[in-house]
Amino acid sequence: MPTTSILFTAISGIIVFLALSYCVLLPVALRQIGSHLLRRTTPKRTAILESLGAGADGRVIGFFHPYCNAGGGGERVLWAAIEAVQKKYPHVMSVVYTGDEAAPSDILYRAETRFSIPLDHSRITFVYLTTRQYVDATTWPHFTLAGQSLGSLFLAYDAFQQLVPDIFIDTMGYAFSVALAKSLFAIPTGAYVHYPTISTDMLSSLPGASLRTRIKRAYWKLFATAYSRCGAYVDEVMVNSNWTAAHVRSLWKRNVAVVFPPCAVTPLLQLSLKGREKVLLCIAQFRPEKDHAMLIAAFARFWNGTEKHKDAKLVLVGSVRHEEDATRVQDLRNQARQLGVSERVEFVTDAPWPDVQKWLGKAWVGANAMWNEHFGIGVVEYQAAGLIGVVHNSGGPKIDIVIPGTGFHAKDEKEFAEGFEKALGLGEDEVMEMRKAAKESAKRFDETTFEKGWLVAFDALMKLERNSH
Repeated sequence: MPTTSILFTAISGIIVFLALSYCVLLPVALRQIGSHLLRRTTPKRTAILESLGAGADGRVIGFFHPYCNAGGGGERVLWAAIEAVQKKYPHVMSVVYTGDEAAPSDILYRAETRFSIPLDHSRITFVYLTTRQYVDATTWPHFTLAGQSLGSLFLAYDAFQQLVPDIFIDTMGYAFSVALAKSLFAIPTGAYVHYPTISTDMLSSLPGASLRTRIKRAYWKLFATAYSRCGAYVDEVMVNSNWTAAHVRSLWKRNVAVVFPPCAVTPLLQLSLKGREKVLLCIAQFRPEKDHAMLIAAFARFWNGTEKHKDAKLVLVGSVRHEEDATRVQDLRNQARQLGVSERVEFVTDAPWPDVQKWLGKAWVGANAMWNEHFGIGVVEYQAAGLIGVVHNSGGPKIDIVIPGTGFHAKDEKEFAEGFEKALGLGEDEVMEMRKAAKESAKRFDETTFEKGWLVAFDALMKLERNSH
């Protein structure tokens, strides 16, 4: 037999074997592993439901949220979702898979005080994960997207070794964990997507033709292909904005439900529009993508150039998750000092919700500088409180929230500085009209609207689970 024929036969055999392994052997192996994990964790599931006093109707719902104690908008969605489930399904135990080390009572206390969401502690339990470092960006200095996604598989497996739920819901954006749950156990799965792991914007944002650029573009496209396949493993997909919906539909090639996050608009709508101070307020976690540095630079530019508003003040309110965030806050303090505005910039970290409300009740402007913010719960809170929004000209704040007549859009330091001047320079009648329009606009995003949208998807998951028996 000619050498070329032997080589062709060998290569063909390898391809057939790999295809067979991927299509047949791998699914069978995963299902066997799933059966083992299910048998191993069934006693724990039984004990949990017995503690709840649930009979045959009892179900364990797994919420995959490794940073459940972070105190941001994503966590508001988690706890509001659990509250909605508790209201309608008394025999359901909500299990939160978390990498946080705080005690359950501390986590729930923070959730209730930060978000004013009442929770039944007896129907929430926590599964503590010890492998959260694998989804931390610092663990993967290169090929971060792929590394974190691979890490989410380790983290999910850590979760399933301890408890296999009846329904698995990812509320933090780890799509590969959902694919693993479906492959191992064939259980109903859901996902609330705050933003896609990779977006079509990213794929089109690499200009140039250098070797490094071509390699990075190829890597992103390969990763996008893998991420796109995750959509087939999710039974119910919810997204937080029309911006996110467009990207997820493009990548996952499927219908999704837009369920705006729950925003605490009801108490904020009661705040008076009078007696406002010249406070420029930013409510956002101290994460790099929130771009507090640009806001400080824009404020310094505005303050140095304004003549009428030297009494203006920038207030940055946000949660600090860990030492890295604390270091970032100190860096921002140093920046304000270097720009000569440290006396006009105030930092408020880990404030309870009543304190946040006080700031919303006295501020004039609400600022948000994040590029392509997927939604922007803080921006809705600005509007409900009657603040004039000066927000980034992209993402959810542009498309869904700050509609014409309710605020201003900006894309860089110069435009934000100009936006601050415009917002503070509005005439009395004009500013009152814009504040009222903002309040009216915010009513679209209240907690009741979220609860209804969430339960439509959750009811479908419960029906799937019951029909599977």
